[in-house]
Amino acid sequence: MHRTRLLLMTAVLAVSGLQFLHAGDQLPRLLDLGADKCIPCKKMAPILAEMKKDFAGVLDVHFIDVWQNPGAGKKYGIEQIPTQIFFDAQGKELFRHVGFFGREEMMAKWKELGYDLKPAGAKLKPAEKDQQAHPVSETKEPPATNSCKGGKCAPK
Repeated sequence: MHRTRLLLMTAVLAVSGLQFLHAGDQLPRLLDLGADKCIPCKKMAPILAEMKKDFAGVLDVHFIDVWQNPGAGKKYGIEQIPTQIFFDAQGKELFRHVGFFGREEMMAKWKELGYDLKPAGAKLKPAEKDQQAHPVSETKEPPATNSCKGGKCAPK
């Protein structure tokens, strides 16, 4: 009887752990899918940790290790890591990027998508139409544009 309850509670926690990205405070989300042993993912880790702290209550920032949780990789259709997915507050995917993505580039992308992010407790608001950032040049890449596929990391 106790074992059955424990298994049921574990299953509920596991399912709710996967659902955390779709529930909560209705904030826009930045989801980074990578691995703790992937070189470009390691380079992104401090950037994501800083953004999570700076934009607490304004933007949900999450990391999922797809080598430890392959189901998440399949769920989001991940072929290479790191992959960053930008979601609006309702959970709709707005943008997807593969490879290293620097903070400035991510901030420019949020602004291009219509979100004017302000750190340190400032509120998130859609950018004014005339103040939206110009689209990020697709030819300009951050200095470390590596990605990993099938457990192997290589330059793009």
